[in-house]
Amino acid sequence: MKACIVVGTYYSPGQTFVNRHIEHLFGGNTLVISDDINDLRPVDARFLNRSDVTPTAVDKLFAPFQKAYSHISQGTKRVPYGPDRSRVISFLKLHKPDVILSEFGPQGVSMAKVAQDMGIPMFCYFRGSDASSRVRHKHVQRAYRLMMPRLRGIFAVSQFLIDNMAAHGVVHPQSVVIPSGVDIRRFFPETKVPNSCLAVGRFVEKKAPLLTIKAFAEALKHHPDASLTMIGDGDLLEPSRALVAELGIGDSVDLPGALPHDDVRKKLVQTEFFLQHSITANNGNTEGLPTAIQEAMAAGSITVTTRHAGIPEALDQGETGFMVEEHDAIAYNAAVLQAMSMSVENKREMAQKARQVAVERFDNAQLLIKLEQEITRAIAAK
Repeated sequence: MKACIVVGTYYSPGQTFVNRHIEHLFGGNTLVISDDINDLRPVDARFLNRSDVTPTAVDKLFAPFQKAYSHISQGTKRVPYGPDRSRVISFLKLHKPDVILSEFGPQGVSMAKVAQDMGIPMFCYFRGSDASSRVRHKHVQRAYRLMMPRLRGIFAVSQFLIDNMAAHGVVHPQSVVIPSGVDIRRFFPETKVPNSCLAVGRFVEKKAPLLTIKAFAEALKHHPDASLTMIGDGDLLEPSRALVAELGIGDSVDLPGALPHDDVRKKLVQTEFFLQHSITANNGNTEGLPTAIQEAMAAGSITVTTRHAGIPEALDQGETGFMVEEHDAIAYNAAVLQAMSMSVENKREMAQKARQVAVERFDNAQLLIKLEQEITRAIAAK
């Protein structure tokens, strides 16, 4: 079977799950339609860059009317039209994919009508903000509702996202939860540095990095040998560095900014605790099921986090990690301290259980097979 993967930007280094689909879905028998293509990876004839088109004067003249029509009829202005639509259709006719998989909701909205018109079965994969903050907007709800009957099915990384869309009137009878997963062969536990802590992700509101720093500072009073590394960048990186300086814990905390994924892996497999205080941002943005937590579990790191979005679908409280309520700084401080204060034997047992769950539920090789099976089954059942 041949699959066409629809993405926003190619290549996006942080979207390891999307890149894995492009490289390995159905044995790598894939092609790609992207809103934009950068120069980070070489591409060939299997890639279509939608932005690589020059509209004619007539197209420019009719563009406002076309976008208005698309907005009224399909709930979005993102639908291809004019030369863009012609190139997309020609590309699909040339390569003849058996299925289209749109990564993220906006890409699904843009391609669903074309797929329907061409009779190509299509699926959409939801992963986070596309099914949380975005779906709060009425125009997005309308666009998603119009898209759903055009899809053969949807996938989401957590049941939370499916339920959240349903709460806004966006449902599909063929909805399947498949987490992004992790390469359990690469994220394999190594000897842990005692009381080492790691946080990975953008320094943004929904990660609440300042709460993690404050919790670590409290634990440091009881475990002066503890260390914390927070990898990532974002608007809250500098305020986080300022807080570290204010608390006088600079000798124990390292904030290096963003690092290559393999550097993150090397750090994680030697880290004892993974800290992430996820919260729902003011605009409604949430996690789906954080890949970093799945990686931490595979690496045998004990996770201290929050009951947020799909996280409770991955962690078992007190068995494979610790969870507290969002924004509960006191409980979070206590959970971090509790984790560090466990006996060596209890730490080892919890880390082993976390690894076991990751192997059983988040092996990306098995999840890729499940995705292929679900796509094949849904197409055959129609």
